[in-house]
Amino acid sequence: MNIANIDLNLLIYLDVLLREQNVTRAASQLNITQPAMSNGLKRLRNLLNDPILVRTSDGMSPTEKARKLQPVVRKVLLELEQALQPSEQFVAQESDRVYRIMASDYAASTLLPPLLSRLQVEAPHVSLDIMTPSDVTFHDVEAGKIDMAINRFEDLPISFHQKQVWMDDFVCLTHKDHPAADDLTLENYLASQHIWVSKTGFGVGVGMDTKDVQKLGWVDEALAAIGKQRKICVFTRNYHVAIQLALEKKLLVTVPKRACHSYLNDGNLVIRKPPFELPQLELKMIWSPLLHHDASHIWLRRLINEVALQAK
Repeated sequence: MNIANIDLNLLIYLDVLLREQNVTRAASQLNITQPAMSNGLKRLRNLLNDPILVRTSDGMSPTEKARKLQPVVRKVLLELEQALQPSEQFVAQESDRVYRIMASDYAASTLLPPLLSRLQVEAPHVSLDIMTPSDVTFHDVEAGKIDMAINRFEDLPISFHQKQVWMDDFVCLTHKDHPAADDLTLENYLASQHIWVSKTGFGVGVGMDTKDVQKLGWVDEALAAIGKQRKICVFTRNYHVAIQLALEKKLLVTVPKRACHSYLNDGNLVIRKPPFELPQLELKMIWSPLLHHDASHIWLRRLINEVALQAK
């Protein structure tokens, strides 16, 4: 095989096909027709003398040769992308860039307000397009369609760049007239009715089941570890809905401490330390390697880091 005869577009096709493992989705990612993508796959098969993708019981799966080629092709394309990035400096005051950021409601309400204040001064023409976790996928981030995702994450693709924004402690919040407000022992905690709230990452969520502790998340896993279970009467994916319900209905909610900041002047609010050990919440920002060397993206990451440090 003579490398001079390889169409660079075929490497791009190969990269997306192996990532999506689906001709239709790959065509959509590249904004081309499905027949054009099918033709590209046919050319790749002829070039490599390998089927590349084969149908299995789990759908289309890459061959052994394709799996070996994937990290090599990804590395070549990333290095080429970085080399072709414009070398001019990013001037924040003059930029009218729109940054697309996926943020959980926790991140949106705690980090984004001070970030927006800085942007209004340092980059007055920049705009933010804020999306929820259900609006995007890991593929969107990896392809650079989303500038950044800010949330708590457990398992991430190894290709992603990531940086810790901050760590946050969990607290218990309720109305001052709640029976356990002045004596939040473990016994009183378990005797109370609770609001469950969590953000589980990307994609559309599923219904909750009080018997499925692993799906319920950190608070309930920590209770299960000591052989206990709380009484959940409301499930929600929004921290501020949970806090409002806790105050209005005199229920208990266990949330990250920073999520309570906008309610601190409410005279009815009582915040207590949980009567059992809970891990801290780690807020991260993640982004595609395709954007890692982009000057305007580097500027935004630095600004977010500064805002986070000042907010600690």
